[in-house]
Amino acid sequence: MYMRICIIYAYVHFVNFFMPSSMKVEIDWKAVGCRVREIRGFETNQAEFALDLGVSQGQLSRYEQGSSEIGAVVLLRLARKSGKTIEWLLTGRS
Repeated sequence: MYMRICIIYAYVHFVNFFMPSSMKVEIDWKAVGCRVREIRGFETNQAEFALDLGVSQGQLSRYEQGSSEIGAVVLLRLARKSGKTIEWLLTGRS
């Protein structure tokens, strides 16, 4: 599963590099951050959720604000924890 995620992640970056700008897939990291916040919910604080994901509270905050891209390993952990797909995490579409 991890290898498949890495291949998809690399493919998206590779395709975006060579694709005409009119066809590029843009990731809206602020929207991704909103989805991460949605997964965390209101009953869990950032420190607890960050510990579950294996990142610092500060890094989780940057993810939720959309100021930092989320790597493949953390995306995989988020997908497994939430039962959502990585595509949903990145695009909002299932």
